[in-house]
Amino acid sequence: MVSHSANEYNNLPATAAGTFTMAEGLTVTRMGYGAMQLAGPHVFGPPADRDAAIAVLREAVALGITHIDTSDFYGPYVTNQIIKEALHPYPDSLHIVTKVGALRDAEGNWPPALAPEQLRQAVLDNLDHLGLDAIDVVNLRVGGFSGPTPGSIAEPFKVMAQLQQEGLIKHLGVSNVNAEQIAEAQSIAPIVCVQNFYNLANRNDDELIDSLAAQGIAYVPFFPLGGFNPLQSNRLEAVATRLGTTPMAVALAWLLQRSPNILLIPGTSSIDHLRSNVSAAALTLSEADLAELNSVAAGA
Repeated sequence: MVSHSANEYNNLPATAAGTFTMAEGLTVTRMGYGAMQLAGPHVFGPPADRDAAIAVLREAVALGITHIDTSDFYGPYVTNQIIKEALHPYPDSLHIVTKVGALRDAEGNWPPALAPEQLRQAVLDNLDHLGLDAIDVVNLRVGGFSGPTPGSIAEPFKVMAQLQQEGLIKHLGVSNVNAEQIAEAQSIAPIVCVQNFYNLANRNDDELIDSLAAQGIAYVPFFPLGGFNPLQSNRLEAVATRLGTTPMAVALAWLLQRSPNILLIPGTSSIDHLRSNVSAAALTLSEADLAELNSVAAGA
């Protein structure tokens, strides 16, 4: 296990973008890591090279990342088991965030799993596979595969609040939700983060991000680099070329400068790609860069 003194830690690459305090005792680096790609193809089954997956996780911690995002439905179970093998016992500074609300069937589909007994079992399974007594944050994921689905989330969120009261979950979040659903959840129990689809080219949540920032709530964009359809833009390429870096690093840097409550969890199964992603933490975009990049979403 990698360990660092306080002074050494502050100089690690992932710390260049600073930290965000989600709750008391829960401060994370804004540059985090998403473990989804450590599973097999289509996030199903084991990886081709388990040792390489373990090496990526250990490198993430060595680079100073203190926020790892995962779920038991990645694999299923695969990424959590690899995280435990690679990093347990976990450093005190490392915070693991997971999500519940779906399962994987035998064909690799993602059917919803929002019944009370399903949510409880999912939390218990995450605890077991991660080797934890309590999980720092659990996001309730609802909605469709491509975005939020309108409607009440009170029933499943009340189950999550009960699991928190039982001490199995320290803090709650929601994922794939709209503003009305966030407000409904907050009427039941406090939330510390929202995890939605957002990136340079998909900016439907602009107003929501600003609202959450005003409340001190973290916004964690999933698919920050486009997900299964990676971001492609001539303007993105041009800015990256001008700055001598990669388009993906620029896209991540744009997110970091978009709002101070944005936390990044880009995923990769490659140490080289991990290091490239983390380099975005130290990348500063000029006003001219930002204007050019903002035109990507505007379609100008």
